[in-house]
Amino acid sequence: MLITRSAMAFAHGRAIAERAAAWGVDVVTLPGDRLALGLPDDPRRAYAAAKSTLAVVVAPPSKRRLQPIAPSADWRVDLAEGCPAHCSYCYLAGSLKGPPITRVYANLDEILDALPAYLGQGTITSRSRTRAQEGTTFEASCYTDPLALEPITGSLSAAIAWFGRWEAPAQLRFTSKFADVAPLLALDHQRRTRMRASINPRMFARFEGGTSPVADRLAALRRMALAGYPVGLTIAPIIAAEGWREAYGELLTQAGAALADLPDLDLTIELITHRFTSGSKAVLDSWYPGSSLDMGPRNRVTKHTKFGTEKQVYDADTMRTLRAFFEDGIATALPSARILYWT
Repeated sequence: MLITRSAMAFAHGRAIAERAAAWGVDVVTLPGDRLALGLPDDPRRAYAAAKSTLAVVVAPPSKRRLQPIAPSADWRVDLAEGCPAHCSYCYLAGSLKGPPITRVYANLDEILDALPAYLGQGTITSRSRTRAQEGTTFEASCYTDPLALEPITGSLSAAIAWFGRWEAPAQLRFTSKFADVAPLLALDHQRRTRMRASINPRMFARFEGGTSPVADRLAALRRMALAGYPVGLTIAPIIAAEGWREAYGELLTQAGAALADLPDLDLTIELITHRFTSGSKAVLDSWYPGSSLDMGPRNRVTKHTKFGTEKQVYDADTMRTLRAFFEDGIATALPSARILYWT
């Protein structure tokens, strides 16, 4: 683990370094703020080295100016950037610049203290008739999986406790492919944090290297619900490969069984189909050569985004078939759930 000189000036940064050292992690304090990684020239070895590197840095003012994050939440709040998992469909590929090291932010207090200025200012839940009960929502999983980093950072626990003390119509949201929720169960969250488990059936979870088994993620979600948290499922990315109906039908049944008989269950579901850009495909092909993940042209069309970029999505017929399947399947297996969006 690397920690910059500026990061050591923050109590949270020093606490991360101490926690890492207690875990037996080699902590290198840098003389300045530049991350000189010295990565190998070979792309595969460079990727592996970067993925295994955690850097504690200071989030600059530009990172603390929040951006909208439709359709998930009003605002994106970053506790970190990068992820230690090895998902061969990773949506961060092509989005983040430079080697895929994971950066965690030492100035967590500054990040959180900026949030009240955004209260009531969003357009996704703040002004939505169907989701107004969620208040102003802040998504912490856009550029990272905060639960994956929690044993060393403690940032997610601190953010949940902060939202618990914030007496305002606001909600912290995070989604995860990991299952170690023990540090979160006793926090005074005041139901102002929603955890979602990111899940896929067994035949597609094989593309999610280094993550917790799906059954463990669902068990962790149940534990969070029993601790009073509102919870959710992020079914993503939905992959329309051969056998998808049987695979996702089994997944919905599995989720229904894991979340059965829970008192006062507040359950949401987000449905996100597989998509990629030419840039992300090139990066993923270099990271995971030989992957059997289908990123070919069959059943795909090009979609132009409002930012002037292009991405490959499923065609209209495939999307209609998928959506109808999930809406019917969720109504049967998880009848109390609210589907927040389909994309």
